[in-house]
Amino acid sequence: MARSAQTVRSERTREALRRAALVRFLAQGVEDTSAEQIAADAGVSLRTFYRHFTSKHDLLFADYDAGLHWFRSALAARPDDEPITESVRVAVLAFPYDVQAVTQIATLRSGTLDAERIVRHIRGVEADFAEAVAERMTRRPSARGLDRDAVAERLAVTVTARCVAAAVFGAMEVWMLRDERSLPELAELCRAALASLDGGLVDGMFRP
Repeated sequence: MARSAQTVRSERTREALRRAALVRFLAQGVEDTSAEQIAADAGVSLRTFYRHFTSKHDLLFADYDAGLHWFRSALAARPDDEPITESVRVAVLAFPYDVQAVTQIATLRSGTLDAERIVRHIRGVEADFAEAVAERMTRRPSARGLDRDAVAERLAVTVTARCVAAAVFGAMEVWMLRDERSLPELAELCRAALASLDGGLVDGMFRP
């Protein structure tokens, strides 16, 4: 699926702001860093900064937001007839993770923000992740021959999508808590988490 030039520019700007913020945050702390400094380091105006982020603190979640955007694009590119757990696994691992940056921003986040705000934001990202999975599932042949009405079909999609999101975020949480992190470890944890769902799924669909 081709992306517009505007979308590509927007992604590049957000990534430039994310990287500039991380450098500043690590060098002088979050509270001593201003949005003006981040914008200047990224080579954009303050107005452009606020088109992408409502505050500098939003950049403490930019790793999740960037990953979700990448995930949506990667998921949309998967074959329609592929099992949803496999599509999700491949899409999650398509993101070019910078393990060091992920660890650094997680440390900054936990040291700067209260736990309630962190949990609230991550739950929001998980809900958006589930929505992306549900949207992807609606492209597939309806119900795979199962005799279900529209309500049952919607329930199946919603429950499956939320279970898949919970499995992936659970795997990422376990990965983040490990002392040693690597992409192969993340891949294995995601594979195991998604495989654990398949016993309760019918070809990638929860049967109510």
